[in-house]
Amino acid sequence: MFTDPLTWANWKRVADFAFTNRVPTVCEFRQLAESGCLVSYGPTFDEFDRRVASQVDRILKGNRPADVPYEQVTRFELVINLRTAKALSIKIPRSVLVRANEVIE
Repeated sequence: MFTDPLTWANWKRVADFAFTNRVPTVCEFRQLAESGCLVSYGPTFDEFDRRVASQVDRILKGNRPADVPYEQVTRFELVINLRTAKALSIKIPRSVLVRANEVIE
């Protein structure tokens, strides 16, 4: 599920709907996996903060904002919520679990 301001603000409703209808969800951020999403794969807020701080630093040092290049996030994390998997009767293969940055049990 793509996270935008609308889905982020209504995440609890989306999660409840998905859980009630037994629909597994894949989300962008760890916080969503912690609150019920089956799997999240995406950047951390710390990574966003570092990128933004770097760009702000360049601007404060005199670079024009238009001259500051766009920086794409390069580090991603995989978080798997086993509580949700168990509730949905989904078996996550061990080969996937060992690759996860975090497994919520």
